[in-house]
Amino acid sequence: MTAGTEGYERFHEEFIDCCRTIDFNSACAEFKEFLPAIPARILDIGSGAGQNAAALSGMGYDVTAIEPVPVFLEDSAAFYQRFSIQWVLDSLPELKVLDAAFGFYDFVLINAVWHHLDNLERNQSISRIAALVANGGYCAVSLRNGPAGIGTRVFPTSLNTTIEQFQNRGFSCVFRVQNKPSILSNKRDVTWARAVFKKIT
Repeated sequence: MTAGTEGYERFHEEFIDCCRTIDFNSACAEFKEFLPAIPARILDIGSGAGQNAAALSGMGYDVTAIEPVPVFLEDSAAFYQRFSIQWVLDSLPELKVLDAAFGFYDFVLINAVWHHLDNLERNQSISRIAALVANGGYCAVSLRNGPAGIGTRVFPTSLNTTIEQFQNRGFSCVFRVQNKPSILSNKRDVTWARAVFKKIT
């Protein structure tokens, strides 16, 4: 089992059903203005039930979806088989499967993942992401704070710390917002921050 995925396989059906009720335009509304012009390559890290990868593919992007939980990846590939998405079993912080043959990405989406990584793993992840984003490309990250849900390995997140970590690796923060309520009505004790980083070096 990949660190950070604890709890998900046990309740995979509930997680998938819940995620597919969440529209990309709602969950990632703040990120949409930073999406690149089509054609472009997008990397969805921690694709979960696959709904965001499918939405982006439906817009016309070339999408690679990374997911560490096999049952999520298999279900997503079957459910969204009409979309041309490259489904890859891999995980942060290493992303071992994404070698040089995959090339660079214009936009990286990390939605509802960061709270499953500890601080060392986050630093390692940003270094890896920096090697995958094209110069001038963007990385969009959502940060969750609140009690654990289905995923039981959670750590507090800090928007200011995350910004500093990305800036130390050649990114500039071009968007930030925090203390946003969950869009799920049963998650009143969960808040979110979101940030977008542009690779400048």
